[in-house]
Amino acid sequence: MASSTGNVLKTVTLGPQWPTLDPFLFCAHHDDDYPKGDGALGPAASLGGRAIGQDFSAKDGWSMYHGSSVPGFPQHPHRGFETITYCRHGLIDHSDSMGATARFGRGDVQWMTAGGGVVHAEMFPLVNTESPNPVELFQIWLNLPAADKMVDAYFTMFWDEDVPRVELENGGVITVIAGTLDGAIPPSPPPNSWASRDEAHIGLWHVVLPPGASWTIPATVETSGRMLYLFEGDGLILDGASYAKDTGIQLVPDADITFSAGTEPIEVMIMQGTPIGEPVMQYGPFVMNTRDEIHQALEDYQRTQFGGWPWESDDPTHAPHDGRFAIHANGTKDQPPEQF
Repeated sequence: MASSTGNVLKTVTLGPQWPTLDPFLFCAHHDDDYPKGDGALGPAASLGGRAIGQDFSAKDGWSMYHGSSVPGFPQHPHRGFETITYCRHGLIDHSDSMGATARFGRGDVQWMTAGGGVVHAEMFPLVNTESPNPVELFQIWLNLPAADKMVDAYFTMFWDEDVPRVELENGGVITVIAGTLDGAIPPSPPPNSWASRDEAHIGLWHVVLPPGASWTIPATVETSGRMLYLFEGDGLILDGASYAKDTGIQLVPDADITFSAGTEPIEVMIMQGTPIGEPVMQYGPFVMNTRDEIHQALEDYQRTQFGGWPWESDDPTHAPHDGRFAIHANGTKDQPPEQF
């Protein structure tokens, strides 16, 4: 990170995984220009030259990740934190060791508490066979305090139609994923989430501004951390300085801060919250407080598979014609009010 002055504390250049401040662990931004589908939810394109099973190449503008025929992430475990997955474009087929499954995307948010342990798969079905299948998503890892690291796993869906947007007079739009903003109240996070506590002051907002438009981030408490991530568009103007695309900016938390778009539209993600302030020990998909707890997580996963994998394959997908839905661990089915 590079230091700065005024309302800007530090800046950092963004890569595929964005550095974050406590209580966030990191943010992965996946933006893939997948081609048309092959009718079996995979790409209608050669997979030659890719390290199948470990393809992060971005060859031709897209990656298979850990997928072999359908891109995505086959079954893998988590313990000790939460994932917040905001899928702006494309679709994600979710399956997990709780017996829950879903297809979501096109503006939907999935919020999953891994807690004491969960195994899940996240596959990107390429349902369009006559046109490209762009997929863009943000997966944010939010830590859990020690007292909640072993809670039962849980997931909930925020359908696009239920996620509030603040429409600015200058044409800007703010998607409110977490944290009340200008009277817009998002759906409630899982009950054991750090974000469910008033003292956490979690804010997670996606901001789109047209050229020349401004917006003022309202002040939060002095003890919070606050990051602004410019991931689309050049020329964000803040405190008289201009910032280029793929820049993260740490801001002072307890001031109203105005930023503007320059001569082209910009998109930013804002993440803020009160730190948990506990030791973080991470080993791959496990985030605990001590090395001994990491060893225990590995032992528990090897012994129990966190409840076992109830699906026939490691990379389950749904039928090409299926719409967006969620079937929860208790068997209840949830669908958005509209399909598109």
